[in-house]
Amino acid sequence: MSAETLSEATILVVEDNPTNMGILFNLLRKANFRVLTATDGEEGLNHARIATPDLILLDVLMPGIDGFETCRLLKENPVTEDIPVIFMTALSETSEKVKGFELGAADYITKPFQCDEVLARIRKEIIIQDQKKKLLKLNAMLSEANATKDKFFSIIAHDLRTPFSALIGATGFLIESFDKLELRIIKDFLTDINMSSKEVFALVGNLLEWSGAQTGTLAYDPEQTDISEIIRKNILLAEQHARQKEVSISYAMKEGIFADADPNMMDTVVRNLLSNAIKFTPRGGAVSVTAHESGDMIEVFVSDTGIGISEENIGKLFRIDVKLSTRGTDDEGGSGLGLILCKEFIEKNKGHIRVESRQGKGTTFHFTVPKYTEGKT
Repeated sequence: MSAETLSEATILVVEDNPTNMGILFNLLRKANFRVLTATDGEEGLNHARIATPDLILLDVLMPGIDGFETCRLLKENPVTEDIPVIFMTALSETSEKVKGFELGAADYITKPFQCDEVLARIRKEIIIQDQKKKLLKLNAMLSEANATKDKFFSIIAHDLRTPFSALIGATGFLIESFDKLELRIIKDFLTDINMSSKEVFALVGNLLEWSGAQTGTLAYDPEQTDISEIIRKNILLAEQHARQKEVSISYAMKEGIFADADPNMMDTVVRNLLSNAIKFTPRGGAVSVTAHESGDMIEVFVSDTGIGISEENIGKLFRIDVKLSTRGTDDEGGSGLGLILCKEFIEKNKGHIRVESRQGKGTTFHFTVPKYTEGKT
């Protein structure tokens, strides 16, 4: 922790003796700490809950709630449990010090105070606490990196293998039995090969974009982007898959709905949401897309009459650390990566995405991105 950061730390002093309080207050202010004061345990607990100081200097012997009980209550509260506590006491018995440490105290300062010692012990504990926070942040980053790696290998090991297995099986059968097969059966096999090839192509595309997003090599270039045109284009591209499943696609929106967004990212978002909607809608179902301006945002809704998503799985949809791979209503494959990409790209473009679903009734994905304003990109 830098000297500048250290001097910005907030210290809560809980001390019922006015003389001691005055000494500590002046000492800490001269050292450029921010200082909060409390004259008893109850007041100290309230200040700690509201202000969450960086460190608490806590007198042991106080009327009402003593220092030991105050410390116990601090450590029981999730809001204050991680705040380091340094006891201040004239007690010299080892048993009393042990009791304090067992309750979660970080250190002791003995009265009468030695100013240099007080400051040294405070700075030591604040630095230790700062290092703990950095380690926790680093652990969280490592956990996310491991989850990303696991997701990648899961896709390579399973989600890419499945469509490739279908390709190999179908082409192998055609090679061995081509002369004996009717044209109708050959066409069915070629249709399956075509669908599997598209699955692989879409998955590899998502993998490449996701990899670029993780490594920072994927360009983010917001510009005047026609969301309505992106929707129409992707509906045309999705129509073959929809026709094969007898799923109707409709849209409702005016011409020229312009967002201030990266067009390639928006294309990926719409493509994945449409693909998902068709994938999880049974034969005879319907998919609809609506888009409109709402204040300074563009709102897009992609709805289906599909199988729906359970409450439990809704919470897992956008999480990289959770394996959620579900087959479509025609056994189409899926890695779950597309929705993770959607969330990442929408948030990159200063928008939000949410989902509403009822099992057996259907699902609606709703996302927003900023509306384009002339002269602003």
